[in-house]
Amino acid sequence: MRSSENQRRSWCAAFVGAGLLIVASLTGCQVDVGGQTLPSPNYMKDDVQYFPPGPQMKLQNEAAAQQAARQDQAQQR
Repeated sequence: MRSSENQRRSWCAAFVGAGLLIVASLTGCQVDVGGQTLPSPNYMKDDVQYFPPGPQMKLQNEAAAQQAARQDQAQQR
């Protein structure tokens, strides 16, 4: 009776070990560097995205609207 219990325990341990091995092999070691996930199998083949530089002032439209409102107020006085 002890032999079958030990055999069942060893099979269970082997099954859990194989499951952990499968999960570990599927996850890989990835790190996020500068918005890019490395090492990825295809990171050397990935296309580089180019974002042209925008205006130095992020709220350019809002600043222009405020300046136009100030000019309108100055003309009304």
